[in-house]
Amino acid sequence: MAKKYQAILFDLLTALLDSWSVWDRAAGSEQAGRAWRAEYLRLTYGCGAYQPYEELVAQAAQNVGLTADLAHQLDRNWLDLQPWPDAAATLVRLRQDYRLGVVTNCSARLGRLAADRVGVPFEVVVTSEQAGFYKPDPRPYRLALEKLGLPAERVLFVAGSAYDMFGTAQVGLDTFWHNRIGLAAPAGAPAPLAESARITDLLEFVDIK
Repeated sequence: MAKKYQAILFDLLTALLDSWSVWDRAAGSEQAGRAWRAEYLRLTYGCGAYQPYEELVAQAAQNVGLTADLAHQLDRNWLDLQPWPDAAATLVRLRQDYRLGVVTNCSARLGRLAADRVGVPFEVVVTSEQAGFYKPDPRPYRLALEKLGLPAERVLFVAGSAYDMFGTAQVGLDTFWHNRIGLAAPAGAPAPLAESARITDLLEFVDIK
């Protein structure tokens, strides 16, 4: 039987990389880092058309009572990003059967640096800067599909946050949610086809033995 998908796209900064720890270190504590990151997510997912990523990061810090210069600290810490345990091994296995790519909400520069931190090459890397819009606007996902040359029904998306489901639903992308840290889904978010805290469960989902 022919497999359903030909390619798999990933959210980068939450589905594949532990960006939470980098934000926490820049902020000085997990509590401050989580509040800052949550506000940043609110801003990026709400602004639509691309605004400079670094400016949104600085604005988010100010909105939660931190200093805007933390954006520069985050930038300096960017190469400390590490993939989640088993992420690289899972991708290596998937690459034997699927084309792989990422769709991420950040600048082109930081997106390329972050993708390299995963340690597994991607055929497609789409950033919100390249697409001109932040997820969950459908345009970043559509740009990735265009670069792959595939229709949505032949591609699986692996989300790191349930906010992605608002966008993938509009585009018609089946979605697996790698909910590593147990995030709550925002009100009204479409349900994924599957959800797991373990990225290795993706192999079973796409029926790789």
